[in-house]
Amino acid sequence: MTRQERTGWAFTAPVLTIITIVFLAPTILALALSVTDYSIYAMADTRNLRFVGLDNFRELFATPLFWRALRNTALFAVLGVPMAIGASLFAALLLNDSSVRWKPFWRVALFAPYVTSVVATAIVWRYVLNTRYGLLNYALSPVGIGPVDWLGDPRASVPAILIFVTWKIFGYNMIVFTAALSTVPTQLMEAARLDGASRWQRFRDVTLPAIGPTLLLAAVMSVAGFLQIFAEPYVMTMGGPAQSTVTVLYFMFDEGFKWWNLGQASAVALVLLVLILGVTWVQARIGRRYRWL
Repeated sequence: MTRQERTGWAFTAPVLTIITIVFLAPTILALALSVTDYSIYAMADTRNLRFVGLDNFRELFATPLFWRALRNTALFAVLGVPMAIGASLFAALLLNDSSVRWKPFWRVALFAPYVTSVVATAIVWRYVLNTRYGLLNYALSPVGIGPVDWLGDPRASVPAILIFVTWKIFGYNMIVFTAALSTVPTQLMEAARLDGASRWQRFRDVTLPAIGPTLLLAAVMSVAGFLQIFAEPYVMTMGGPAQSTVTVLYFMFDEGFKWWNLGQASAVALVLLVLILGVTWVQARIGRRYRWL
């Protein structure tokens, strides 16, 4: 290796070591537990631990609630990722406009929800979405909408959680997009403007290709985040109503810490890991197709 490569490995070694400890080791342990019937009885006495092979996975795929949780999780990801990225990019474009005043204030205000406790903000939003005295129903009443049972109606619970999650996380991607927009070549923008390109054409043909790698990164992170959604439905709806907001991670939590079926919970974790890796691989292929990687 060259001196520069050795220096790079020396600086990244501590981080790689931490990643190995906090990610790879638990993954290997989950893989080992997924082929056993590890439960609260095995925790008390390891003689109660038995090797069951792939029985946990067979039982998992035969459980209707798991497929319901998988469908709900996919719905959150399919609807939530475009909402989150679209809101983030729109806010970044607005803040990138030279005519906007008080930019530092707006950036801090929009980023603040991201660094706020999920549980605390979810409790606040439960009051905002309350059917009888919630602020959202109060705001919609003048236009003849409502009252809507946002957290008690299966048709409204998913949109309600999606609105909350988008509000909660879009500030992070907004900051990332703001940094990416600052790298768009001004010469190309000026040339496009002089050639008579409209605002939409400049965005489509100049801005979007320039921030393509950042857009791909935001998509990968957002998809992984929505596939692991847990705290929001746990605090706001407890998986209801009618199991409409039960997610894969919520199902895993119940199996592991409500029923103490830790072998089954480990199997769920591995299925979720494979799902995230598969979706990330597809996104990487798309990124290479558009030369974003």
